[in-house]
Amino acid sequence: MKELIKKAQTLVEALPYIREFYGKTLVIKYGGSISGSELHNFARDIVLMKYVGMHPVVVHGGGPQIGNLLGRLGIKSKFIAGLRVTDAETMEIVEMVLVGKVNQEIITAINSLGGSAAGASGKDGKIIVAKKVDISNMIDDGGDIAEDADLGMVGEVERINPQLIKVLESAGFITVIAPIGFDEEGRSYNINADHVAGKIAGALQAEKLILLTDVPGILDEEKNLISSLTESTARELMKNGIITSGMIPKVRCAIEALHEGVNKAHIIDGRVEHALILEIFTDAGVGTEILL
Repeated sequence: MKELIKKAQTLVEALPYIREFYGKTLVIKYGGSISGSELHNFARDIVLMKYVGMHPVVVHGGGPQIGNLLGRLGIKSKFIAGLRVTDAETMEIVEMVLVGKVNQEIITAINSLGGSAAGASGKDGKIIVAKKVDISNMIDDGGDIAEDADLGMVGEVERINPQLIKVLESAGFITVIAPIGFDEEGRSYNINADHVAGKIAGALQAEKLILLTDVPGILDEEKNLISSLTESTARELMKNGIITSGMIPKVRCAIEALHEGVNKAHIIDGRVEHALILEIFTDAGVGTEILL
């Protein structure tokens, strides 16, 4: 009986959060480094969110899967400021892995747990109109980046057309988006999934942007978790080399999303069981919250 009462109390404690986020859109970026049983747990949390009246939109990465296939094909990966340098051959593989493999795995997991997920790349419905990334925008945030560095077919979001996402949402679907965009000339671009998630969150005026990754959150010099930090502190940490590598695009996109109207941005550890539920339905939350 005590165990049953404890379960009932847990549900009651979640009620204020269910009420607060009912009918609200939450954009969740699912990192490609999270897989296996963690994908099952993630999908279950997403289905629960939908059933209690929230509108989750999933944007996923797939860096490890892309890297694995490139390695098997004998193609060496190179990164600049946490972004994969992408030539034409690599672009084909990126699109194949993201759209044909990772996207389908997430859809299957959600649907198998009672949800209704629909997949899309950024090309579908012109969700993501992109342009070649401007490397100069990243130099001020620190890191060893040459002014003439060329990332190849790596893009950044020029604009988001959220109509297809809204149509799918109104029909009861959970949209799962692969971060591939294209420009007005039809050229495809590999876009950092964090950047895409932030821009989609801004276009949808989402209540929350939640970036799932494979680390606890943002760490200080002593490797302790920073539970909350402001934009100015985050930029200082990037310039001082404390926030580095793949965490830089996450922080940059979180800040941009906040400036575009997203209410809150979080970076959390997707390997923790029910990380999303802990973040959304508890006072303490998990990971790092970024504020303006």
